[in-house]
Amino acid sequence: MSLSQRLWLRDPIAVLADGAERGLVVSDGVIVELVGRSGPQSAYDLVFDASRHVIIPGLVNAHHHFFQTLTRAHPRAINKKLFPWLQTLYPIWGRELNRGAFRLAVRVALAELLMSGCTTTTDHLFVFPADMPDAVDIEVEEARALGMRMALTRGAIDLGFEDGGIADRRLMQDHDTVLADCERVISLYHEPQAGSFTTVALAPCAPFNVTRRMMVETAALAAKHDCRLHTHLAETEDENDYCRQQFRCTPVEYLEDCGWLSNRTWLAHGVHFNEDEMRLLGGHGVSVCHCPTSNMLLASGMCRTVELEASGVSVGLGVDGSASNDSSNMMEAVRHAMLMGKLRYGADAVTHLDALRWGTRGSAECLGRKDIGTIAEGSQADLALFLLDDLRFSGAGDPLAALVLCGAHSADRVMVAGHWRVVDGQPVDFDLARLRSMHGEAAKTFL
Repeated sequence: MSLSQRLWLRDPIAVLADGAERGLVVSDGVIVELVGRSGPQSAYDLVFDASRHVIIPGLVNAHHHFFQTLTRAHPRAINKKLFPWLQTLYPIWGRELNRGAFRLAVRVALAELLMSGCTTTTDHLFVFPADMPDAVDIEVEEARALGMRMALTRGAIDLGFEDGGIADRRLMQDHDTVLADCERVISLYHEPQAGSFTTVALAPCAPFNVTRRMMVETAALAAKHDCRLHTHLAETEDENDYCRQQFRCTPVEYLEDCGWLSNRTWLAHGVHFNEDEMRLLGGHGVSVCHCPTSNMLLASGMCRTVELEASGVSVGLGVDGSASNDSSNMMEAVRHAMLMGKLRYGADAVTHLDALRWGTRGSAECLGRKDIGTIAEGSQADLALFLLDDLRFSGAGDPLAALVLCGAHSADRVMVAGHWRVVDGQPVDFDLARLRSMHGEAAKTFL
């Protein structure tokens, strides 16, 4: 279909939107009508029979590390907590990561996300080996090839082992190089208008592997260009202890001191905040990306999602790194968020609808976007359509609940800006078998 044609997605089993009993109409990449029981109130050119599908907004992934698809289930890194895990993998990444392997890693992560129903993603990119100073540009090329939206997070590490950090020097860049490239990336790719396919955030990795100067100056640069800020924070008690020892304050106090408490900031993890810190974050409009799968795998703790939202903090979802997950599946993250929430707060306190909200509208809020993450008139036509034909769904009574409770993991169709990007469970015009072979060979060098 051409973008100007009006497409009615007709008679789905269920839609995650009020007032769309009979589907929705899409035109020019935007949802133009929610179709009620009486049918469309405006003309349409084409019909897609969605009578076997459950339709949800395209999922939004608010935290990831694409390059880590190369070290999934690494035999030297499994069964470790965060700091020992990082100390094991940083030298391997520093020794083996190069532009060819990186491009394949990016492609794999994006394809996995897209097939899981994710239409917009970010990647917390903070590794820049010598032969890939243009790593951000590589990500843009790969996202455009798949037709996905992306929030580019130009990250950095400038504090290595010998300076009290835990990163490998081979992945680091000097301060001036980082800031200059931040300016370049913003000028090329930061498009904050509705419907854009790329935005930019500045994202020093974490307090334990960047300098205070880097934190302060990226905050100033983000304010100058009105772009967002992102970093890891309070993921583990070890990180909190590090901040107290090195900075004589908590991670949130350190963030405040560096000029980071702003409604343009979203944080990854946020597991170990106390009540005062949550109120401070909420008062400044800071958002938090909950990464349940990674937090369970590394035994980092449980993000206090209910208290964060009560404090005014928007909560989104992320798959986190593919070596601490070890997949790039947003529907899996939704399910794990719901299960972790029930375990912490009670069976009736966190529902499948809460988890779906975190993975759609909540993540969109993390990225500062109001045009994605919901099925509403005027929203971007980013949609994930799931079948309930597999045996795991047999007997399910509530279709939306079935997606989460029964463990949907792949979408049948995915639409981004009105274009089908996944059809019959496969990315359009994409050789998955060849990618699997090439990526698998590249990953062998990391063992």
